[in-house]
Amino acid sequence: MNLSTQQLAEILVGIARSQQALIEAIEGMKAGFKGTYLAPALDSVAKIRSTGRPLALQEYPARVLLQCQGRAGPNVEQIVRDLEQLLSGKAATPSAVAPAAARAAAASAAAPAAAAPAAARAAPAAGAPAAKSENDLDMT
Repeated sequence: MNLSTQQLAEILVGIARSQQALIEAIEGMKAGFKGTYLAPALDSVAKIRSTGRPLALQEYPARVLLQCQGRAGPNVEQIVRDLEQLLSGKAATPSAVAPAAARAAAASAAAPAAAAPAAARAAPAAGAPAAKSENDLDMT
């Protein structure tokens, strides 16, 4: 029996979706599981932060699982192209392999930068009197 890369990609997506169902069940039982425990372990297995290395076939299923965690889901056509490149023996670059992870990393990098000006506006200047509201208790 010979599998085509399209069939292999569909099998990988099916496995990743079943793993995603388990992840969602665990997240339902223990809030924060994905961010606290799963994301660091999955990033390590997928070697997302290893930017200079070529993509390896053994890391690819974890990258497909990362795609399943994004809103758009996995891109089967891109998975087929990546698998063809990996199976041909050519060095693959992690260009669009995990777009969900790349978007999440970009969003987390932008979030602290956007939060800093908002915090500066919300905090009164040192020595300036705080604005009174009707909910403040006068303890004098």
